[in-house]
Amino acid sequence: MNSIFHVLIYTVLLYLHKAVIAVELTFELPDNARECFYQEIEKNKSATLEFQVVTGGQYDVDVTLESPRKEIIYKQIKTQFDSHQFTASETGIYVACFSNEFSTFSHKLVYMDFQVGDGEPALPGISEHATVLTQFQTSAEEVHKSLNQILDYQTHHRLREAQSRKRAEELNERVFWWSFFELFAILVITVTQVIVLRNFFTERKPSQMGAKFVG
Repeated sequence: MNSIFHVLIYTVLLYLHKAVIAVELTFELPDNARECFYQEIEKNKSATLEFQVVTGGQYDVDVTLESPRKEIIYKQIKTQFDSHQFTASETGIYVACFSNEFSTFSHKLVYMDFQVGDGEPALPGISEHATVLTQFQTSAEEVHKSLNQILDYQTHHRLREAQSRKRAEELNERVFWWSFFELFAILVITVTQVIVLRNFFTERKPSQMGAKFVG
């Protein structure tokens, strides 16, 4: 029983260590603004840059990824979401920039996930062991992979939910203002009709009629 407990604890610790390597965040990108993020990557290390515009404007943003030599290795113009995987050609600081400079009034909410490395297995050297614990180790490895998949699914579901909620709120706001203007127009037309009808059926005074004939 203690062996199983130790295996599970080891899995969780390695999983948390792997989570620290990745840069995952959601940030606000104002209009006419540009935000850059810096990540140090060792040579021959694989990395993945994933992004998605959650809310704002036409749900698009400009993205560039620069190498330590200031060379652009990835570029997208007015894109809603994308994922780019690459291998670092040299050790240094890689820069991922998100630009909303083409927009004059739309603030945007952007999700970014910058992962470095393929991730170490939960329990290295499983194949080298042929003991009774091998089955427990294999199960821990499967749990580790499943946890990673669940986190990815949850993240994407949260993004889709936030995007759908924002669109629903915008649609609700448009319907509200359209209904308000319709109500205002109906009230104006109603008051105008009442005034015109009252004018038709209002009895004129003799002095007003005499003044009309004299003129």
